[in-house]
Amino acid sequence: YSLMSRFLITSTGALYILDVQMEDGLYNYRCMTRHRYTGETRQSNSARLIVSDPTNSAPHILDSFERREVMASHRVELPCKASGHPAPKYRWLKDNRPLEPDTRFRQSVTGLLIERAQPSDTGTYVCEVWNGYGNAEVVGRLLVKEPLKVLVSPQKVKGSVGSQVSLSCGVTGSEEYQLSWYRNGELIYPSNSVRMTGQNRENLVMAGMAKSDGGAYQCFARHGKMSAQDLVQVILEDGTPKILASFSEKVYNIHEFVSLSCTVKGTPEPRVTWTLDDDPVIRDSRHRISYYTNAEGHVVSHLNISQTEVPDGGVYRCICNNSAGTVSYQARINVRGPASIRPMKNLTAIAGRDMYIHCRVIGYPYYSIKWYKDSNLLPYNHRQRAFENNGTLKLFDVQKDVDEGEYMCNVLVQPQLSTHQSVYVTVKVPPTIHPFEFPRFSIGQRVFIPCVVMSGDQPVFITWQKDGRPIPASLGVTIDNIDFTSSLRISNLTLMHNGNYTCIARNQAAVVEHQSQLIVRVPPKFVVQPKDQDGIYGKAVILNCSAEGYPVPTIQWEYSKGAGVPQFKSIALNSGFRVEVLVNGSLLIKHVLEEDSGFYLCRVSNDVGADVSKSMYLNVKIPAMITSYPNTTLATQGEEKKMSCTAHGEKPIMVRWEKEERIINPETSRYVVSVKEVGDEVISTLQIMPTVREDSGFFSCHAINSFGEDRGIIQLTVQEPPDPPEVEIREVKDRTIALRWTMGFDGNSPITGFDIESKNKSASWDTAQKTKDVSPQLNQATIIDLHPSSTYNIRMFAKNLIGKSEASNELTITTDEAAPDGPPQDVQLEALSSQSIRVTWRPPKKHLQNGAIRGYQVGYREYSSGGNYQFSVISVETTGDNAESLVLDNLKKFTQYGVVVQASNSAGTGPSSTEVAATTLEDVPSRPPENVQATATSPEVISLSWLTPPKDALNGNLLGFRVIYWANLPDGELGEIRNVTTSKPSLELDGLEKYTNYSIQVLTFTRAGDGVRSEQIYTRTKEDVPGPPAGVKAAAASNSVVFVSWLPPLKVNGIIRKYTVFCSNPHPTVSSEFEAAPDVFFYRIPNLSRNRQYSIWVVAVTAAGRGNASEIITVKPMAEAPARILTFNRTVTTPWMRDIVLPCKAVGDPSPTIKWLKEINGTPAPVVIDSRRSVHGNGSLVIRTVKAEDSGNYTCVASNSFGSDKIVLNLQVQVPPDQPRLTVTKTTTTSITLSWIPGDNGGSSIRGYILQYSEDNSEQWGNFAISPSERSYRLENLKCGTWYKFTLTAQNAVGPGRISEIIEAKTHGKEPQYSKEQELFTSINATRVKINLNGWNNGGCPITSFTLEYRPVESPTWTTAQRTSLTKSYILYDLQEATWYELQMKVYNSAGYAEKRVKFATLSYDGSEFKTITHDNTYAKSLAEMLMSKNTRPAEPINKQQQTLRMHIDIPRAQLLIEERDTMETVDDRSTVLLTDNDFGETQKQKSSTVTHTVHYQSLSQATGPLVDVSDARPGTNPTARRTAKAGPAARNRYASQWTLNRPHPPVSSHTLSTDWRLPTPRVAGSVDKESDSYSVSPSQDTDRARSSMVSTESASSTYEELARAYEHAKMEEQLRHAKFTITECFISDTSSEQMTAGTNDYTDSLTSSTPSESGICRFTASPPKPQDVSRVMNMAAPKAHRPGELVHLPPYLRMDFLLNRGMSCSGSSRGTASGERAAMGQACLEPQKSRSLKRPSRMAPPTPTEAPQASRDPVPQWQPGSAATLPHREGSELAQAAKLSTSQESLLDSRGHLKQSSNPYAKSYTLV
Repeated sequence: YSLMSRFLITSTGALYILDVQMEDGLYNYRCMTRHRYTGETRQSNSARLIVSDPTNSAPHILDSFERREVMASHRVELPCKASGHPAPKYRWLKDNRPLEPDTRFRQSVTGLLIERAQPSDTGTYVCEVWNGYGNAEVVGRLLVKEPLKVLVSPQKVKGSVGSQVSLSCGVTGSEEYQLSWYRNGELIYPSNSVRMTGQNRENLVMAGMAKSDGGAYQCFARHGKMSAQDLVQVILEDGTPKILASFSEKVYNIHEFVSLSCTVKGTPEPRVTWTLDDDPVIRDSRHRISYYTNAEGHVVSHLNISQTEVPDGGVYRCICNNSAGTVSYQARINVRGPASIRPMKNLTAIAGRDMYIHCRVIGYPYYSIKWYKDSNLLPYNHRQRAFENNGTLKLFDVQKDVDEGEYMCNVLVQPQLSTHQSVYVTVKVPPTIHPFEFPRFSIGQRVFIPCVVMSGDQPVFITWQKDGRPIPASLGVTIDNIDFTSSLRISNLTLMHNGNYTCIARNQAAVVEHQSQLIVRVPPKFVVQPKDQDGIYGKAVILNCSAEGYPVPTIQWEYSKGAGVPQFKSIALNSGFRVEVLVNGSLLIKHVLEEDSGFYLCRVSNDVGADVSKSMYLNVKIPAMITSYPNTTLATQGEEKKMSCTAHGEKPIMVRWEKEERIINPETSRYVVSVKEVGDEVISTLQIMPTVREDSGFFSCHAINSFGEDRGIIQLTVQEPPDPPEVEIREVKDRTIALRWTMGFDGNSPITGFDIESKNKSASWDTAQKTKDVSPQLNQATIIDLHPSSTYNIRMFAKNLIGKSEASNELTITTDEAAPDGPPQDVQLEALSSQSIRVTWRPPKKHLQNGAIRGYQVGYREYSSGGNYQFSVISVETTGDNAESLVLDNLKKFTQYGVVVQASNSAGTGPSSTEVAATTLEDVPSRPPENVQATATSPEVISLSWLTPPKDALNGNLLGFRVIYWANLPDGELGEIRNVTTSKPSLELDGLEKYTNYSIQVLTFTRAGDGVRSEQIYTRTKEDVPGPPAGVKAAAASNSVVFVSWLPPLKVNGIIRKYTVFCSNPHPTVSSEFEAAPDVFFYRIPNLSRNRQYSIWVVAVTAAGRGNASEIITVKPMAEAPARILTFNRTVTTPWMRDIVLPCKAVGDPSPTIKWLKEINGTPAPVVIDSRRSVHGNGSLVIRTVKAEDSGNYTCVASNSFGSDKIVLNLQVQVPPDQPRLTVTKTTTTSITLSWIPGDNGGSSIRGYILQYSEDNSEQWGNFAISPSERSYRLENLKCGTWYKFTLTAQNAVGPGRISEIIEAKTHGKEPQYSKEQELFTSINATRVKINLNGWNNGGCPITSFTLEYRPVESPTWTTAQRTSLTKSYILYDLQEATWYELQMKVYNSAGYAEKRVKFATLSYDGSEFKTITHDNTYAKSLAEMLMSKNTRPAEPINKQQQTLRMHIDIPRAQLLIEERDTMETVDDRSTVLLTDNDFGETQKQKSSTVTHTVHYQSLSQATGPLVDVSDARPGTNPTARRTAKAGPAARNRYASQWTLNRPHPPVSSHTLSTDWRLPTPRVAGSVDKESDSYSVSPSQDTDRARSSMVSTESASSTYEELARAYEHAKMEEQLRHAKFTITECFISDTSSEQMTAGTNDYTDSLTSSTPSESGICRFTASPPKPQDVSRVMNMAAPKAHRPGELVHLPPYLRMDFLLNRGMSCSGSSRGTASGERAAMGQACLEPQKSRSLKRPSRMAPPTPTEAPQASRDPVPQWQPGSAATLPHREGSELAQAAKLSTSQESLLDSRGHLKQSSNPYAKSYTLV
């Protein structure tokens, strides 16, 4: 059966049938097994299922278990299955407790399934089964076994030969195991040197390791079928001691110091001992022994002898030993002195062995050593050898009768003197045992074995051992010892006496032993006797027979065929191995044949006693067998078919037919079975009429009798035409389609071939392309020569010998796109600018597109005839239009470019169009002329030369060069700036001033204009003779002295070397001349004649010579000379802040008096003498620290009694220049060109300009120095679509002037936008949404990144997909069905970013749209709720004591609209509003929160009046002059940029405002201005749409200048600081829907409802103080430098406390209540216990909540401390600069500080949007 859901096979092979049906009883059931490795299959006999109608019954256990074992981490099933009606229920318990929930335990149909079994799962499991009629249970034990693990320690062993090694074997996974040790694969047995300890012999200790004991040691643990092992490598080094260094034989004098040493290595560390003449050296005061281990690990031992004496001489030996062995070294040490012999001890020798006798001589020198025995000089036979040099005698193979006796050593001390000593040698003889052997003994016999010692010295001791141990008394063995014999007696031999017996003889000479083995033999006898038995033909049978005995008996089988009188013969056991004798002696016949029937004899023998035997009879039974049937047979569909089977075996035989495991019912209409018997055989025939396809298959005929069954399998094949193949696509390419097919039913006849047909989708099959007789061996083919991106139909047929199949399934396939075969058409180029070219083209021809054109590659390069340059390639996506275009930017200027265009589709890129060339427009040169050289050739001529810039820097056709030059005058002023053009790279400047320093710059120009100027170079014209002095005066000082004064020449023409004064009488005769220094302009001429007239003139002298003479004047010396002034009328120029001296030198007789006057309003008045002004004794007027107001005409009057004189000096004080007027003249995507008109130069020529620029949001300013002659400047390489700020400062000789107003300009480009014409969602289903991204355009600036986020509406977590580039579409996968999602996209470029947020719902599972609760998208919210939910951020710790709330309030759209209520006049405030914490109120909670205040502002008229379009207007421009006023209501897009000011919110109330705008008020305890409390300003949501409608926005920075300037722009707010505010209405909407809802605000009482205005508007009125109250308003404060940490406050006319406190109703009337006052003030309703009362003068009238004009007429007192505002201040030059910034702004006040008059000057309406 196929294993359908009702049939289950368990892991143990049981078949479960669930929900038994009646037809389940119709079948036979059989179990088949297959050997996993050999593939052999076996099947069981069949069984039937008896199905009866269900009856109510108690559960009956069908399958259970008692014990299960499983390895850890394996899977196990505990079977528990019961029958019963109704179906029983199950419950499992473990160790009598319900099973705990575990994902590893699962109740299956057949029992409890445990995945990944763990040791903790071991226990007793109970399966309880019950229904309404009873219960049952299965109890079993589960044992989870861990795999055995073995670890041998230590893991690495290094030892030495002779050492001891210990190994330990740790076993985990089982507490019961058998353990064995192996060395190099051989089992280790315990012995004298090997011990195994521990409960399981887990410790191995080996002593005296030999070299051969090294190698791999393994520990094997076995338990049941499990085993594990671990090994360790034992490395044995030869640690036998080796002597590395030693001493040598030497002669010493008496009392000489002796030191002997031995150096030895070995493992373990050897021990060293010393002997002298074989006696240990005794340590004493003279003999010292020491040892140490050196760096190499060697042992060094020293023997030191002091005060050597004669007895210290002899043979010294150092003996080194360790567990691995012993080694020694010896040498003789001679000590000079009389020779003698040490006393010798008697010796014992062992007969048969060698022996040494030493003669120990001391003293030195001596002559000879000789040995004697019985007065005979030795040696006298071959077994003796004497060593004369050291006195040693060696005896070989000692014999008792010859070698025993006295030996004498004789030493010749002097030629005539000798000495001697004797020693007696005793010879001992070891015992000799006569060999013996145990004869063959049988059990029960008696034994006597003697052990005889044949020779050896008495006494002899004899002992016995069995198997190496003393013989136990329990064995009953008797030992008899008599003299030199010992016998062993056993009276009754048993098997226990088997073993090795050893006789051991011992005497004083040696121990010897002899060993023999005793074997006890036992005659054989049967353990199991053979019995008659039956054998079944074809099956195996075992004839049992086993016996015992010693030696182990052999069993032989004999056979007699048939049932007659037995005639036994041996069985041939090698005939095909069908018959074999088992180990226990039984006979196995693996496959019983009929001829195996007969008698079998089992004979047992072991050569001990008589053989035994027993016979039995084997009766062979024949099971039913099929002897004849056809294996295969054919039939043609629709014909009749017969099949027969012949059966044989023991009768009766039953035959049945089956088809593929189903029994054939002979009564069915198409099947007929007939049976007949022929002799011993039964023939059964199956007839089928007619045959159908389903008859193909395996039929089996089954023969069954009492001894078995057999079957014959017949394969019937019904042949017919084949089924069509199943065709599928293997691969689709652009011009080929590869098919693969699966052959269906072949009709039981081999496939002869396939036919393939293909056609275009629009054609008919009659015109199909046919490929016939494709080889049947193939299962795939490829159709070629197709057209790309075309749709085809394909089908197949199969054929066999019977016929052709039906058509296969029909495939409809579209070939892949191929790269286009044609280029884009009509490629045209148009130069747009000097760095951009527009490329336009049309798509390739339709039939060459080979698919949908996805985009284009535009390649461009500098054009050259050889095409040397590489193409730069830009990829663009197709717009789908017939005309495509691309603007190439950042090209080289005035350069010819070649452009090619390639079309691409998904398959690749097509051929290039023909290269088209165009040249970028000309531009101004980008580099100045190089190497500008200037040389003065004369006093009036300078020659210039330069090099033309490289061609690539000209950026156009060179029209010529322009030379700009000006004189740098001696007084520091600049001369007239002139320029002259030339077409050549050289020029002569003539008509120049003599000896004058000129600044010269050169530039190139093209049609596009002037290029970059060269650096200024300075050249001075040559020196010439000077002109005449500009004036001469002479006056008499007395009757003989005249004073002369003069002025320098107007044309100095060089360096004045001296002045010469000429005096004549009469003229022109020169009577005398005088020389004066070049810096002296007065001269005293003495010794003149009284009343004589003199002519006087002055000449200046330079290196070129004398100049022209001055005018000639006459003078007479006289006694009563009138007062005359020698100083000239002139103009004096000085920079401000210096000290200046106005000279007035007067002469006369008597000396004149000096008086100074200054002209004031045209009338001279005496100069005031004070600390700054004083008159010197010489008449000079000194003015210290000159100021601009010191400029004017000063008159000096000199007078005496004879006359008076006066001069007028015009003092001009130079100041820094005024600010230039800076404007923007041109912008591109990457550049901005600025122009300016200089302001007043401050009395000194402008020396140059400093241009500063910054990105709008940056505090980093860059600057450029600009030549004084330039009036415009272009900044290149700017960011696209970015706002920049610019200021310009002029510099003169005094210094830099005031900074111009900051103007802002934006490079072309804007943030991305999503087209309203594009649908956002291309498709939506239940789990996927495809988003159309084609709607995004980049706004002219490349898109830098794209962020997409989505989430289910209920989820707080966004899923983000960020992509750096924008594709055509994006798919969201794995969405939840029928779910509302929120989607937000942000697209970024350098100009900003755009955001799009939408909601969508996925479809339901059935494809229907998901309906949800209808939301009113236009419902009104409280303003605070909208703002608070806009952006809530997590809290940040401010200090350790308190975790504080951090809150971000983001007003997305806010404007300040200033409306004249009675007139339609637009007040162009151009103001920047700064908000502070005062405008939002302080929190009373002891928390600190970061509050973000956001305000937008814009100058607009009322909605009913004219609307000024102020798009792109910036400071310094007049929007009304640039754009025409429009009429009608305001457009929705008129939102200004927003300001966000962040600072940590202080936990205390705000501070009092004092007149200097500082914070002198004592702080609340604990209030500290921290350096970190800096104030920052940053614009949020700075979209270009918002920026485009902005009047004036200051930098988003926290610099002092920015904040101060922002205040200056908003100075009108100063006049509103004490205004009264009434909120009149609020309209809040969550969407941009036109439908609006008037807000019912619960946070203010003074609200009135009016017509809905614009989305998100709060309108309120403000009443400034009346003119008589203006005096209360503080004077305008000069901003002070802002330090981080100072609180920055602003006027509270924008009070927004209500933004921070929402959800609290203001109960009660607003009249006369504190809450009403607060509401009228525009302040929030606070919670009663947290509300803050503002103390006001009691005369303040309560405001009315009705009409705003009415409210505005109420008197308003001064604001109290706490509501005042603080602004940053700065000092020094910054102050003047800041003060100046307000001059161009309009104010609400006139010049006297009063409000400008209008029809109602006291009421204005302000709208916060």
